[in-house]
Amino acid sequence: MNDGDTADDIMDATYRALCTHGYADLTMQDIADESDKSKAALHYHYDSKHDLLCAFLEYLYDGFVDRIEDPEGETPHARLLSLVDSVLDKPDDGSEEFGTAILEIRAHAPYEPGFRERLTKFDEYLIDELEAILEDGIADGTFKSDLDAEETARFIVTVLTGAATERVTTGRPVECTRRMLTEYVETHLLDGQQEVTA
Repeated sequence: MNDGDTADDIMDATYRALCTHGYADLTMQDIADESDKSKAALHYHYDSKHDLLCAFLEYLYDGFVDRIEDPEGETPHARLLSLVDSVLDKPDDGSEEFGTAILEIRAHAPYEPGFRERLTKFDEYLIDELEAILEDGIADGTFKSDLDAEETARFIVTVLTGAATERVTTGRPVECTRRMLTEYVETHLLDGQQEVTA
């Protein structure tokens, strides 16, 4: 087994262990029990649970980028709504237990710089993607010329983060957020002279 296979195996085991135990009660032994590695082998690759979870967040980040990059659509309007959909739609292998565990990790981010740094990467990537689409739309007249692309992108990310948190904590579906964001785009962002073609 090469290093890539070993890393993937450990990341898969970490996912399963988080689904079973959550963040607070998770131990290196729990992760070892979900893989074919011993606890000692895990410590060979990662000094601590914290280091392993930092690596796991990097692994999730790569998957997140793969999932949402290059949104479909011929226009900036269509690409913007497609990107929102990609973020709101859970991955095929998503589970409620895993979402809860990630929320627990996010709750510890203010006290864990390693977590905070990696979780910030998710938000900043998404902000950059949204900002690029908005700037394209401003340039071609799709969106209002006086729109602040960065501030608008940050607002949309705040809404998307809130929707994800609410889905985990209350079980509330994201359809209201999807509908209201679509309305926000069409009533506040689109140039008044543009037809809605998304």
